[in-house]
Amino acid sequence: MSADQPRSVDLAEEVRRAFAPGSTSTTATASTTSDLSIDEELNLHAIGWEPVELVSGLSIYSIPNGQWNWGQGEIVAATQAHGEAFRRAIARLHDAAAKAGGHGVVGVHVERSVHPTHVEVSLLGTAVRPVGAAPVASDVVFVSDLSARDFTMLMVAGWRPLGLATGASFVYAPRRSVSSVLQQQSQNVELTNFTEAMYAARETAMERMQAAALALNGSGVVEVKVIEGPMSFATHAICFVAWGTVVRLEKEAHQRLHPTMVVPLDDPAIQFDAATLE
Repeated sequence: MSADQPRSVDLAEEVRRAFAPGSTSTTATASTTSDLSIDEELNLHAIGWEPVELVSGLSIYSIPNGQWNWGQGEIVAATQAHGEAFRRAIARLHDAAAKAGGHGVVGVHVERSVHPTHVEVSLLGTAVRPVGAAPVASDVVFVSDLSARDFTMLMVAGWRPLGLATGASFVYAPRRSVSSVLQQQSQNVELTNFTEAMYAARETAMERMQAAALALNGSGVVEVKVIEGPMSFATHAICFVAWGTVVRLEKEAHQRLHPTMVVPLDDPAIQFDAATLE
């Protein structure tokens, strides 16, 4: 079995061993910091993985002055700045995870903002690895915004996350003629210039995200997040940004999952009146 394949672990036995008097974990070699919940960490251990460290990647990329003035077509400088900020932040997240000894990053929180003169992208997630696995090179590390719970389900089903794919496009909404503005002031009509700009930005951004997924040899993108609409500081400009986790089937066929019903024992008692049974 390779280091990248999930290892079957008896979770109940692991928990009993951890809480046995005078016992110490056989897998933990150092303290870890993560933003995972307790059940997410237990899910990781159930497939033979463990959290390593909280890691981050950040990039602030400039946009030349004058790019948000009225124009036509795509705002190329802003689109390129957004793409480059994402690319550099992801690369730094790869480096940080590899340095910490992780084989991948899960639960990545994406924070991004666009300003008149720059784009900010900040990524934060938990580096993970197969229990006790040796470090790997940064270009082998995967980055995913899937939760640890979703990552566990994906791995059990025979799939594997490959990385984050992003796509963005900033497009000018063409100016309306003076006569159109005057005619539409007292009417409920479609603003076709904004509609067409939104469609153009969406199509271009989605194509770029799909191209990024193909470059990672992925077969699909899951958990896609979308941000779209006019810019707060340039309402005549439309943005469409999408990102998600690229996945690929690693096993010969998809493995069917067999969920288990769990009934919590701490639910408050539900009070009812006999009249409600009529």
